[in-house]
Amino acid sequence: MKPAIAGGKPVRNKTHELPYFLPSIGTQEVAEVVDTLRSNWITTGPKTQKFTERVRKYIGAKHAVAVNSCTAGLHIALVASDVGPGDEVITTPFTFVATANVIVHVGATPVFCDIQKDTYNIDPAKIEGAITKRTKAIIPVHYAGHPCDMDAIMHIAKKHKLIVIEDAAHAIGAAWRGKKIGTIGDFTSFSFYATKNMTTAEGGMVTTASKTMAEKMEALALHGLSKHAWKRYFAEADWRYDALFAGYKYNMTDIQASLGIHQLKKLEGFLKQRENIARAYTRAFKNVPGIIVPTEQKHIRHPWHLYPIVIDEEKLSIARDTFLDALRAEHIGRSVHFLPLHLFSYYKKRLGYARGDFPRAEYVGDRILSLPLYPGMTRKDVHDVILAVTKIALYYRK
Repeated sequence: MKPAIAGGKPVRNKTHELPYFLPSIGTQEVAEVVDTLRSNWITTGPKTQKFTERVRKYIGAKHAVAVNSCTAGLHIALVASDVGPGDEVITTPFTFVATANVIVHVGATPVFCDIQKDTYNIDPAKIEGAITKRTKAIIPVHYAGHPCDMDAIMHIAKKHKLIVIEDAAHAIGAAWRGKKIGTIGDFTSFSFYATKNMTTAEGGMVTTASKTMAEKMEALALHGLSKHAWKRYFAEADWRYDALFAGYKYNMTDIQASLGIHQLKKLEGFLKQRENIARAYTRAFKNVPGIIVPTEQKHIRHPWHLYPIVIDEEKLSIARDTFLDALRAEHIGRSVHFLPLHLFSYYKKRLGYARGDFPRAEYVGDRILSLPLYPGMTRKDVHDVILAVTKIALYYRK
């Protein structure tokens, strides 16, 4: 049995370990946050409105609502759509737990469908067989930023009169056949978490073509209060407001929006840098035995939120977990996206799923790992990742 370390001197010195991720925050973001702090208006206010409008225009959506997370956006989209007890929502098991958790939070039941072999997105061919008279919605997840087959999903949804709520936590800037993600489904929820392609530290945005739904979500995100209740502390504002729903505390703050205003300006540059790194990885790894690189279909725009590789255990005498240990020994950051949800204790117990139910998700989930990918990486950083992965793969080649 070979050791976890792939022999020889590590690629990087421990004192210069490459992090899995670092945010790209510049002087403009810092200055905007300071300006907000000095303005004495730090919670939901004019800068949140400004940021929301700029994101809406960037995506090309008719309406947008700023929230404090993608999770919150998914939740209020379900609530606004009257999804609740007795309903079923179809989604993928190959996602972060938040996708399924919000379905449980509204009292509905998550129904999982297996994934495609290449994109790791939900397989539309599996969706129709999972539909019952209780099915109310579909939540496709654009894994790593690669868009799902939205033509097929929207066709199925229209045929069965289902709501489509896109989990686009990874997909700001993505496009499917020339259509920006955020303009296709009934709702789309984006994430601006610290590790995402642009950040507000914590935060999210929901887009929709429905003015009625946008207004309902705007109220739901701020305690269910009537429209523009956030203005109630302005000197010239009417202090009276109404509670339309039993809402939530999901509003974005002006401090967060201050970051987002400038992150959005830089987004296209960030995406180009991510693409360049992803291209370098793919060129380097496509001929390395035992390393399966991500798929990128020709008719999509991939924003490269993640660069996942799959370890082919038929060609390497190393499992994914040991590969992670070996990368750590080389002082290279790494992560895993994702462990299939149906194998977690809560969902096994609640839904009765077991290993073997979704073989593709399980195959990928057992073998996948994510490599560092962010705009702040230098050429040497990228080279070191390539060197470490190649070194380990060749050392463990069968």
